Amino acid sequence: MVRNLSSSLKPSQIMSWACLKKTERNKQNQNLNSFSAFPEDVQFCILSFLSPTEIANFACTSKRYAPLCQNDSKLWYSLCDRRWGSKTQINKWGDGQISYKLLYKTLNKWENLIGFWRRCGQSQQKETVKPPSLVFFEWGSSFLSGWRVSPSQNAYCVIKSPFLLISISPEGEIVNYLDPEGQNKNKLFGDLGYLDMDVVPVNVNFIGDSHFSVEENMDFAYRRSLSSGNLKGEDSGEDIVSVASGSPGSLPETLEIYQYYANRMSPGADRAIRRQRRREKEKQGKKRWETEHFLKIVDSSPTLDRPLQGLWKGICEDRKMEFYLVAYDEFGISCRRVGDLSERHSRSTPVFWTSDPTFIEFPFPTEEEYLYDTRIHIQPPEAANSDWDFPIENDAVSRIMYINSSYDLVILGVEGASMNPWRVEGRVWQYRNGTFGFGFLRNHFIVDLKHIAKNGCLLDIPGDL
Repeated sequence: MVRNLSSSLKPSQIMSWACLKKTERNKQNQNLNSFSAFPEDVQFCILSFLSPTEIANFACTSKRYAPLCQNDSKLWYSLCDRRWGSKTQINKWGDGQISYKLLYKTLNKWENLIGFWRRCGQSQQKETVKPPSLVFFEWGSSFLSGWRVSPSQNAYCVIKSPFLLISISPEGEIVNYLDPEGQNKNKLFGDLGYLDMDVVPVNVNFIGDSHFSVEENMDFAYRRSLSSGNLKGEDSGEDIVSVASGSPGSLPETLEIYQYYANRMSPGADRAIRRQRRREKEKQGKKRWETEHFLKIVDSSPTLDRPLQGLWKGICEDRKMEFYLVAYDEFGISCRRVGDLSERHSRSTPVFWTSDPTFIEFPFPTEEEYLYDTRIHIQPPEAANSDWDFPIENDAVSRIMYINSSYDLVILGVEGASMNPWRVEGRVWQYRNGTFGFGFLRNHFIVDLKHIAKNGCLLDIPGDL
């Protein structure tokens, strides 16, 4: 019948009929290969590989895709789990009561905190509060934990004590608590039951990607003290116009400005203003933490091109352990002590530096071998009362670098400090295991440095900490 039909059609009609059939077959093939033809689970899996911006753009292509891109329990959970599931317990954040879309947005911002940060500027804390010079952030089960990292007097061990907890409440609000003295070792980073502990509510304000500040949340602390006073039947004297705090991390000054103008227009404005001033004095008197600023240590680990780079720990001439930060820049290499910057005079001068970061390769000249062999490796204090033996692998020097000490800088009152090469010249001896030691010609010691952390984990932490 088809043959009879085709014989009765004109050539142009036959061509049109063939094109129509081809178009129908192409549509069928397209339907089989289109995104909508995949099962829903497959669609969610594909979308979970996209960024939030790409998902938003995809949702604009069709109305039927918009609900798919807004699915919180499947799509946004998959996004969070794929990115952070191996680092933290996604379903425990906010007691599992917050949306995964909010969690993704929050963790995407906080992820940059992971790693080492150093305090900058002169501390203004009270004598009873000692702010950390070095802070290490890592993932917790449902929070980010910031730890104070300080040298121990026990060989190369490192002290790790609580400093800052960052999390999200079941209501979706940011929760930041600071341990001013690092005493709540096993409580601060446990369940979120820290309101009854000796901790300080704070705001963590981000300034770009490599700078943040920690300031006490006086509004939260003051409201909590008022509520506890009211429970005891005390009169708080609060008949001024008050406003709840804004978005988490917002500056308290905005709230105070609003309250100031609101109180001027309220009945009994003069009395309200006096009470507000009295309240501000009370808040300042109860302040336990002054604002501190921290800078990110971006290059905290060595690389193949920069083998000395990063954070290191070593025993100094006074037999105390110190932390060192070695940095590369366009001028060369500099090594500084991380040090306790709460001291009156910050030790900002470099321990050693060089403008020529090239190594002398093996075999070494005889005089270089003599310089190394005639020097003593500084050992921890317990070495004098035990059979302490420095690791034998450090005896295998692979490369040597020439360095200068801070004496080579202009130091007032030190005559000829930059003229005598025996005061300024030194060496870096890199060992085969990747660590290194340094020393100067003016003495007979070698300060051997080890890693503070490796692969994102702190090393040599005592078990009870």
